[in-house]
Amino acid sequence: MAAGVLATVAGLAGVQVPATAEAAPRDGVRITRFLGEQRLPHKMDFEGTVVGGLSGIDRDPRTGTWYFISDDRHRYNPARFYTGRLDINRVTGAFTGARVTGHTTFLRPDGSPYPGYGLPESADPETIRFDRRTRRLLWGHEGDRPSASQPGIPVSGLFVRWTDGAGRYGGDLPLPANLRMTDTEQGPRRNFGFEGLAVGPRSIAAIVEGPRYEDGTPPTVQHGAPARLTVWDRDGEVEGQYAYPIDPLPAAPIPADGATDSGVSELLAIDDHRYLALERSWIQGVDYVVKLYEIDLRGATDVLRRDALASGAPYRAVTKRLVYDFGRSHRPVQNLESLAWGPRLLSGECTLVVGSDDNFDTREVTQFLAFATRGPGAC
Repeated sequence: MAAGVLATVAGLAGVQVPATAEAAPRDGVRITRFLGEQRLPHKMDFEGTVVGGLSGIDRDPRTGTWYFISDDRHRYNPARFYTGRLDINRVTGAFTGARVTGHTTFLRPDGSPYPGYGLPESADPETIRFDRRTRRLLWGHEGDRPSASQPGIPVSGLFVRWTDGAGRYGGDLPLPANLRMTDTEQGPRRNFGFEGLAVGPRSIAAIVEGPRYEDGTPPTVQHGAPARLTVWDRDGEVEGQYAYPIDPLPAAPIPADGATDSGVSELLAIDDHRYLALERSWIQGVDYVVKLYEIDLRGATDVLRRDALASGAPYRAVTKRLVYDFGRSHRPVQNLESLAWGPRLLSGECTLVVGSDDNFDTREVTQFLAFATRGPGAC
Protein backbone atom coordinates (compact mmCIF):
# COMPACT_ATOMS: atom_id res chain seq x y z
CA MET A 1 0.00 0.00 0.00
CA ALA A 2 1.46 3.39 -0.91
CA ALA A 3 2.53 5.65 1.96
CA GLY A 4 0.02 8.31 0.96
CA VAL A 5 -3.04 6.03 0.99
CA LEU A 6 -5.38 6.87 3.88
CA ALA A 7 -6.75 4.32 6.30
CA THR A 8 -9.09 4.81 9.25
CA VAL A 9 -7.76 3.38 12.52
CA ALA A 10 -10.31 1.96 14.95
CA GLY A 11 -10.55 3.88 18.20
CA LEU A 12 -9.33 7.22 16.83
CA ALA A 13 -12.54 9.12 16.36
CA GLY A 14 -12.63 11.15 13.18
CA VAL A 15 -8.96 10.79 12.38
CA GLN A 16 -7.44 9.78 9.08
CA VAL A 17 -3.91 8.39 9.10
CA PRO A 18 -1.67 6.94 6.38
CA ALA A 19 -1.19 3.23 6.06
CA THR A 20 2.43 2.28 6.76
CA ALA A 21 4.59 0.98 3.92
CA GLU A 22 7.79 -1.06 3.77
CA ALA A 23 9.40 0.54 0.72
CA ALA A 24 11.27 3.79 1.35
CA PRO A 25 10.74 6.58 -1.19
CA ARG A 26 13.84 7.92 -2.88
CA ASP A 27 13.95 10.93 -0.57
CA GLY A 28 13.17 8.94 2.59
CA VAL A 29 15.54 7.65 5.25
CA ARG A 30 16.51 4.01 4.72
CA ILE A 31 18.84 1.82 6.74
CA THR A 32 21.60 0.35 4.58
CA ARG A 33 23.60 -1.75 7.06
CA PHE A 34 24.12 -2.60 10.72
CA LEU A 35 27.42 -1.28 12.08
CA GLY A 36 27.60 -2.96 15.47
CA GLU A 37 26.53 -3.03 19.11
CA GLN A 38 28.20 -1.82 22.29
CA ARG A 39 27.08 -2.12 25.92
CA LEU A 40 27.89 -0.50 29.23
CA PRO A 41 28.16 -2.65 32.38
CA HIS A 42 25.03 -2.93 34.49
CA LYS A 43 24.88 -0.26 37.21
CA MET A 44 28.43 0.79 36.40
CA ASP A 45 30.00 3.13 38.95
CA PHE A 46 31.30 6.40 37.51
CA GLU A 47 32.58 9.19 39.72
CA GLY A 48 30.37 7.99 42.55
CA THR A 49 27.22 7.76 40.45
CA VAL A 50 25.32 4.74 39.17
CA VAL A 51 25.18 4.70 35.36
CA GLY A 52 21.89 3.43 34.00
CA GLY A 53 18.43 4.43 32.87
CA LEU A 54 19.90 6.16 29.80
CA SER A 55 16.76 7.39 28.07
CA GLY A 56 18.15 10.00 25.68
CA ILE A 57 21.37 10.59 23.72
CA ASP A 58 22.79 13.23 21.38
CA ARG A 59 26.10 14.32 19.88
CA ASP A 60 28.06 17.53 19.43
CA PRO A 61 29.40 17.15 15.86
CA ARG A 62 32.15 19.73 16.42
CA THR A 63 33.84 17.92 19.33
CA GLY A 64 32.47 14.39 18.91
CA THR A 65 31.17 14.48 22.50
CA TRP A 66 28.09 12.41 23.22
CA TYR A 67 25.50 13.30 25.85
CA PHE A 68 23.51 10.64 27.73
CA ILE A 69 20.61 11.56 30.02
CA SER A 70 19.63 9.30 32.92
CA ASP A 71 16.01 8.97 34.04
CA ASP A 72 17.11 8.05 37.58
CA ARG A 73 14.77 10.07 39.76
CA HIS A 74 17.23 10.35 42.65
CA ARG A 75 16.88 6.65 43.45
CA TYR A 76 20.66 6.50 43.27
CA ASN A 77 21.83 10.04 42.48
CA PRO A 78 20.25 13.42 41.61
CA ALA A 79 18.92 14.08 38.09
CA ARG A 80 21.94 14.18 35.76
CA PHE A 81 23.46 13.69 32.35
CA TYR A 82 26.72 12.07 31.27
CA THR A 83 29.23 12.85 28.57
CA GLY A 84 31.04 10.14 26.68
CA ARG A 85 32.40 8.77 23.43
CA LEU A 86 31.01 6.32 20.91
CA ASP A 87 33.76 5.07 18.60
CA ILE A 88 32.55 4.77 15.00
CA ASN A 89 35.19 4.42 12.29
CA ARG A 90 34.38 6.95 9.56
CA VAL A 91 36.12 4.83 6.90
CA THR A 92 34.66 1.37 7.59
CA GLY A 93 31.68 2.30 9.77
CA ALA A 94 32.77 -0.21 12.44
CA PHE A 95 31.30 0.58 15.86
CA THR A 96 34.03 -0.46 18.28
CA GLY A 97 33.55 1.19 21.65
CA ALA A 98 31.39 3.11 24.13
CA ARG A 99 32.63 4.87 27.26
CA VAL A 100 31.57 7.49 29.79
CA THR A 101 33.89 10.45 30.38
CA GLY A 102 32.01 12.82 32.71
CA HIS A 103 28.80 13.53 34.57
CA THR A 104 26.83 16.68 35.41
CA THR A 105 23.96 17.28 37.85
CA PHE A 106 20.98 19.25 36.57
CA LEU A 107 20.30 22.38 38.62
CA ARG A 108 17.01 24.09 39.32
CA PRO A 109 16.53 27.83 38.76
CA ASP A 110 17.69 28.45 42.36
CA GLY A 111 20.92 26.52 41.72
CA SER A 112 20.03 23.43 43.75
CA PRO A 113 19.72 19.82 42.48
CA TYR A 114 16.27 18.44 41.79
CA PRO A 115 14.75 16.63 44.78
CA GLY A 116 14.03 12.92 44.86
CA TYR A 117 11.13 10.86 43.59
CA GLY A 118 7.76 11.66 45.16
CA LEU A 119 8.81 15.12 46.35
CA PRO A 120 7.57 18.43 44.92
CA GLU A 121 9.58 19.62 41.88
CA SER A 122 11.30 16.28 41.38
CA ALA A 123 12.46 15.62 37.81
CA ASP A 124 12.03 12.65 35.49
CA PRO A 125 14.56 13.36 32.69
CA GLU A 126 13.68 11.46 29.52
CA THR A 127 15.26 13.15 26.50
CA ILE A 128 18.19 15.45 25.68
CA ARG A 129 19.39 17.39 22.63
CA PHE A 130 22.50 19.38 21.81
CA ASP A 131 21.70 22.63 19.99
CA ARG A 132 24.36 23.24 17.35
CA ARG A 133 23.38 26.89 17.01
CA THR A 134 23.68 27.98 20.67
CA ARG A 135 25.85 25.07 21.88
CA ARG A 136 23.46 24.60 24.80
CA LEU A 137 21.53 21.51 25.87
CA LEU A 138 17.77 21.09 25.86
CA TRP A 139 16.12 18.39 27.95
CA GLY A 140 12.64 17.12 28.64
CA HIS A 141 10.94 16.17 31.92
CA GLU A 142 8.02 13.74 31.74
CA GLY A 143 6.12 15.23 34.67
CA ASP A 144 4.19 13.37 37.34
CA ARG A 145 0.82 13.29 39.02
CA PRO A 146 -1.15 11.20 41.54
CA SER A 147 -2.55 7.87 40.43
CA ALA A 148 -4.62 5.10 41.96
CA SER A 149 -1.47 3.19 42.89
CA GLN A 150 0.49 6.33 43.92
CA PRO A 151 -2.09 8.73 45.44
CA GLY A 152 0.53 10.70 47.36
CA ILE A 153 2.56 11.79 44.33
CA PRO A 154 2.41 15.60 43.92
CA VAL A 155 1.63 17.21 40.59
CA SER A 156 4.83 18.03 38.70
CA GLY A 157 4.34 19.74 35.36
CA LEU A 158 6.20 18.43 32.33
CA PHE A 159 8.70 20.82 30.77
CA VAL A 160 11.35 21.37 28.10
CA ARG A 161 14.27 23.23 29.66
CA TRP A 162 17.57 24.73 28.55
CA THR A 163 20.82 24.07 30.41
CA ASP A 164 24.50 24.70 29.84
CA GLY A 165 27.35 22.21 30.06
CA ALA A 166 27.56 22.78 33.82
CA GLY A 167 23.89 21.85 34.33
CA ARG A 168 22.78 25.41 35.11
CA TYR A 169 19.18 26.39 34.35
CA GLY A 170 18.79 28.44 31.19
CA GLY A 171 15.03 28.91 30.75
CA ASP A 172 11.93 26.98 29.65
CA LEU A 173 9.97 26.68 26.45
CA PRO A 174 6.35 27.85 27.01
CA LEU A 175 3.98 24.95 27.51
CA PRO A 176 0.63 24.76 25.70
CA ALA A 177 -2.30 24.82 28.12
CA ASN A 178 -3.47 21.38 26.95
CA LEU A 179 -0.24 19.78 28.26
CA ARG A 180 -0.54 21.02 31.84
CA MET A 181 -0.53 18.24 34.43
CA THR A 182 -3.51 18.04 36.80
CA ASP A 183 -4.69 15.78 39.61
CA THR A 184 -7.95 15.06 37.77
CA GLU A 185 -8.70 13.09 34.61
CA GLN A 186 -7.64 15.98 32.42
CA GLY A 187 -4.42 16.60 30.53
CA PRO A 188 -1.51 14.15 30.22
CA ARG A 189 -1.69 10.77 31.91
CA ARG A 190 0.95 9.65 34.39
CA ASN A 191 4.04 8.29 32.55
CA PHE A 192 2.75 9.76 29.27
CA GLY A 193 4.53 13.12 29.35
CA PHE A 194 7.46 14.30 27.23
CA GLU A 195 9.59 11.38 25.96
CA GLY A 196 10.89 12.69 22.64
CA LEU A 197 12.65 15.92 21.73
CA ALA A 198 14.07 17.16 18.42
CA VAL A 199 15.99 20.26 17.35
CA GLY A 200 15.68 21.19 13.68
CA PRO A 201 17.32 23.98 11.67
CA ARG A 202 14.58 26.49 12.49
CA SER A 203 12.35 24.72 15.00
CA ILE A 204 12.13 22.59 18.13
CA ALA A 205 9.66 19.74 18.59
CA ALA A 206 8.64 17.59 21.54
CA ILE A 207 6.24 14.67 21.71
CA VAL A 208 4.37 13.15 24.64
CA GLU A 209 4.50 9.39 24.96
CA GLY A 210 0.79 8.70 24.76
CA PRO A 211 -2.74 10.14 24.71
CA ARG A 212 -4.09 12.75 27.11
CA TYR A 213 -7.31 11.85 28.90
CA GLU A 214 -9.30 13.99 26.46
CA ASP A 215 -7.64 12.39 23.44
CA GLY A 216 -8.66 8.78 24.02
CA THR A 217 -7.60 5.64 25.82
CA PRO A 218 -4.10 4.09 25.53
CA PRO A 219 -3.48 1.59 22.70
CA THR A 220 -4.95 -1.90 22.77
CA VAL A 221 -4.89 -4.69 20.20
CA GLN A 222 -8.16 -3.24 18.85
CA HIS A 223 -7.11 0.39 18.44
CA GLY A 224 -4.25 2.87 18.46
CA ALA A 225 -4.12 6.29 20.08
CA PRO A 226 -2.94 9.84 19.28
CA ALA A 227 0.09 11.46 20.90
CA ARG A 228 0.52 15.23 20.61
CA LEU A 229 3.67 16.60 18.94
CA THR A 230 4.28 20.28 19.72
CA VAL A 231 6.47 22.56 17.57
CA TRP A 232 8.14 25.81 18.69
CA ASP A 233 10.08 28.28 16.57
CA ARG A 234 13.68 29.06 17.51
CA ASP A 235 12.51 32.09 19.51
CA GLY A 236 10.49 29.77 21.75
CA GLU A 237 7.01 30.59 20.46
CA VAL A 238 4.58 27.70 19.95
CA GLU A 239 3.96 27.25 16.21
CA GLY A 240 1.57 24.32 16.22
CA GLN A 241 0.65 20.90 17.50
CA TYR A 242 -0.02 17.70 15.56
CA ALA A 243 -1.37 14.22 16.24
CA TYR A 244 0.98 11.25 15.90
CA PRO A 245 -1.03 8.00 15.46
CA ILE A 246 0.38 5.30 17.75
CA ASP A 247 -0.16 1.79 16.39
CA PRO A 248 -2.53 -0.70 18.03
CA LEU A 249 -0.70 -3.15 20.28
CA PRO A 250 1.08 -5.74 18.11
CA ALA A 251 0.04 -8.58 20.44
CA ALA A 252 -2.25 -9.22 23.38
CA PRO A 253 -0.72 -9.49 26.87
CA ILE A 254 -0.38 -12.82 28.61
CA PRO A 255 -2.56 -13.19 30.66
CA ALA A 256 -5.26 -11.31 28.80
CA ASP A 257 -5.56 -8.74 31.60
CA GLY A 258 -1.79 -8.26 31.84
CA ALA A 259 -0.01 -4.90 31.84
CA THR A 260 0.96 -2.97 28.69
CA ASP A 261 2.77 0.29 27.99
CA SER A 262 2.94 1.62 24.45
CA GLY A 263 3.87 4.97 22.95
CA VAL A 264 6.54 7.18 21.41
CA SER A 265 9.90 6.96 23.21
CA GLU A 266 12.01 9.37 21.09
CA LEU A 267 11.94 11.86 18.24
CA LEU A 268 14.80 12.92 15.94
CA ALA A 269 14.76 15.76 13.40
CA ILE A 270 15.49 15.14 9.72
CA ASP A 271 14.53 18.74 8.88
CA ASP A 272 11.83 21.12 10.11
CA HIS A 273 8.88 18.96 9.04
CA ARG A 274 10.23 15.39 8.90
CA TYR A 275 11.28 13.31 11.88
CA LEU A 276 12.26 9.81 12.89
CA ALA A 277 10.16 8.42 15.73
CA LEU A 278 10.80 5.41 17.96
CA GLU A 279 7.56 3.64 18.81
CA ARG A 280 7.96 1.22 21.70
CA SER A 281 5.58 -1.23 23.35
CA TRP A 282 6.07 -3.36 26.44
CA ILE A 283 3.52 -6.16 26.71
CA GLN A 284 3.38 -8.53 29.66
CA GLY A 285 4.21 -12.06 28.53
CA VAL A 286 5.49 -10.77 25.16
CA ASP A 287 8.29 -8.31 26.08
CA TYR A 288 9.39 -5.26 24.03
CA VAL A 289 8.33 -4.48 20.47
CA VAL A 290 10.04 -1.43 18.91
CA LYS A 291 9.71 0.09 15.44
CA LEU A 292 11.31 3.09 13.77
CA TYR A 293 9.08 5.36 11.70
CA GLU A 294 9.65 8.38 9.49
CA ILE A 295 6.90 10.97 9.92
CA ASP A 296 5.99 14.14 8.04
CA LEU A 297 4.00 17.04 9.49
CA ARG A 298 3.10 18.56 6.11
CA GLY A 299 -0.61 18.26 5.48
CA ALA A 300 -1.43 17.36 9.09
CA THR A 301 -4.09 19.30 11.01
CA ASP A 302 -2.89 21.76 13.63
CA VAL A 303 -4.71 20.53 16.76
CA LEU A 304 -3.24 23.07 19.19
CA ARG A 305 -6.63 24.62 19.91
CA ARG A 306 -8.56 21.35 19.98
CA ASP A 307 -9.03 20.26 23.56
CA ALA A 308 -10.23 16.75 22.73
CA LEU A 309 -9.17 14.45 19.90
CA ALA A 310 -11.42 11.58 20.96
CA SER A 311 -14.48 13.56 19.83
CA GLY A 312 -15.32 16.54 17.68
CA ALA A 313 -14.39 17.45 14.14
CA PRO A 314 -12.25 15.11 12.03
CA TYR A 315 -8.55 15.86 11.74
CA ARG A 316 -5.62 14.54 9.76
CA ALA A 317 -2.72 12.98 11.64
CA VAL A 318 0.91 13.18 10.53
CA THR A 319 1.96 10.80 7.77
CA LYS A 320 3.96 7.82 8.94
CA ARG A 321 6.21 5.29 7.18
CA LEU A 322 7.90 2.22 8.67
CA VAL A 323 11.69 2.39 8.39
CA TYR A 324 12.81 -0.53 10.58
CA ASP A 325 11.37 -3.22 12.85
CA PHE A 326 13.97 -4.06 15.50
CA GLY A 327 12.34 -7.41 16.21
CA ARG A 328 13.51 -8.73 12.85
CA SER A 329 17.20 -8.82 13.72
CA HIS A 330 17.85 -7.71 17.30
CA ARG A 331 16.18 -10.21 19.61
CA PRO A 332 15.54 -9.92 22.43
CA VAL A 333 14.52 -6.34 21.76
CA GLN A 334 15.57 -4.01 24.54
CA ASN A 335 13.80 -0.96 25.98
CA LEU A 336 14.90 1.35 23.16
CA GLU A 337 14.43 5.00 24.14
CA SER A 338 17.30 6.93 22.52
CA LEU A 339 17.88 8.08 18.96
CA ALA A 340 20.64 10.33 17.57
CA TRP A 341 22.63 11.07 14.45
CA GLY A 342 26.27 10.03 14.60
CA PRO A 343 29.13 11.06 12.28
CA ARG A 344 28.86 10.97 8.51
CA LEU A 345 30.91 8.16 6.95
CA LEU A 346 33.30 8.69 4.05
CA SER A 347 30.86 6.61 1.98
CA GLY A 348 28.39 9.48 2.36
CA GLU A 349 26.12 7.47 4.67
CA CYS A 350 24.81 8.99 7.87
CA THR A 351 25.18 6.98 11.05
CA LEU A 352 22.20 6.51 13.34
CA VAL A 353 22.60 5.38 16.95
CA VAL A 354 19.75 3.82 18.95
CA GLY A 355 20.11 3.26 22.69
CA SER A 356 18.28 1.39 25.44
CA ASP A 357 17.23 2.28 28.96
CA ASP A 358 17.97 -0.68 31.25
CA ASN A 359 15.59 0.55 33.98
CA PHE A 360 18.41 -0.37 36.44
CA ASP A 361 17.06 -3.92 36.06
CA THR A 362 19.37 -6.94 35.78
CA ARG A 363 17.04 -8.45 33.15
CA GLU A 364 17.77 -5.54 30.78
CA VAL A 365 20.91 -3.94 29.35
CA THR A 366 22.36 -0.54 28.43
CA GLN A 367 22.85 -1.07 24.72
CA PHE A 368 23.85 1.10 21.76
CA LEU A 369 23.06 -0.05 18.21
CA ALA A 370 24.65 1.77 15.26
CA PHE A 371 23.32 1.76 11.69
CA ALA A 372 24.32 3.36 8.40
CA THR A 373 21.55 5.22 6.54
CA ARG A 374 20.93 6.78 3.15
CA GLY A 375 18.54 9.57 2.34
CA PRO A 376 18.05 12.82 4.24
CA GLY A 377 19.77 13.14 7.59
CA ALA A 378 21.17 15.75 9.93
CA CYS A 379 24.52 14.10 10.63
